Amino acid sequence: MSDPIQFSFGDPKPVLSVYDLMYTGCMPFSRYYEPPFDMRGLSKLYRATPHHGSALQVKRNILVKTFMPTKLLSRTDFAKLALDYLVYGNLYAERVDNRLGELLKIKPRLARYMRVGIEEESYWWTHTHGLEEEFEANSIVHIMEPDINQDVYGVPDYIGSLQSVLLNESATLFRRKYYENGSHAGFIMYMTDSAHSQDDVDALRQAMKDSKGPGNFKNLFMYAPQGKKDGIQVIPVSEVAAKDEFWQIKNTSRDDQLAGHRVPPQLMGIIPSNTGGFGDVEKAAKVFVTNELDPLKERFLELNDLLGEEVVRFDQYSLTDLGPTMN
Repeated sequence: MSDPIQFSFGDPKPVLSVYDLMYTGCMPFSRYYEPPFDMRGLSKLYRATPHHGSALQVKRNILVKTFMPTKLLSRTDFAKLALDYLVYGNLYAERVDNRLGELLKIKPRLARYMRVGIEEESYWWTHTHGLEEEFEANSIVHIMEPDINQDVYGVPDYIGSLQSVLLNESATLFRRKYYENGSHAGFIMYMTDSAHSQDDVDALRQAMKDSKGPGNFKNLFMYAPQGKKDGIQVIPVSEVAAKDEFWQIKNTSRDDQLAGHRVPPQLMGIIPSNTGGFGDVEKAAKVFVTNELDPLKERFLELNDLLGEEVVRFDQYSLTDLGPTMN
């Protein structure tokens, strides 16, 4: 008796796997320490889901709104520093001095390519593979989000929600494959009718294969002389259950992402599913600014202490009249 004919549909391809972002600790590599997680992975994950990226962007936008440019730091450069700190948990600012050693400006350095040197107060630039460049001594100011396991690199607070980010992305990719695949990966054709020859089976298999991709939902005609009832069956693969699970996964993982970033859903443009809504958006915004953004501002003000000059300053932003007020 010959083995039954089997064939399967392609699997969705995620941007990252969990292993790519596994926390490993800071291992010494050549002349610098490796970060405790994959910096390239975090950069790809930044745009993996709308909620993860938007939660980071709303923090950056409000910080930029309240930032007051100085002669040493422009608004654009501050936006770069703020986004690096929010995404990677690390901020690297390079001093640009004149010939007399006086500070001329602050130049942001991309945290993705910065490495902390093994030698004390040394930093390396690793943008080009194999051509690492060491910065001059005391030219880099490093502010990091504290970690409980090491004090070499900062670790962003949202790391605990990465599983939900990846799950949300996987659900979306599966759904895209579900619709791009002409048969929607939604059934198994089960054939037991002995009236069919191997040529008939091969022809039907090829017809099903050709019906996928562009021009979906094509019709198939099957002629089975002397066939028996239920000799050919189309068995759905949990189509209804998959639809329900998709919404549950998307909504649950979305809520986990917002919890990881501590951003109110009102500020993310999310439509409430309950009749009561999310409550007063202005009150939520005030609490969000007080509990989340004001502490972030204090972290950026550390640049002033480390450089000995006023590099960063902020307006006292009023959420009541939606206008800035001077300190």
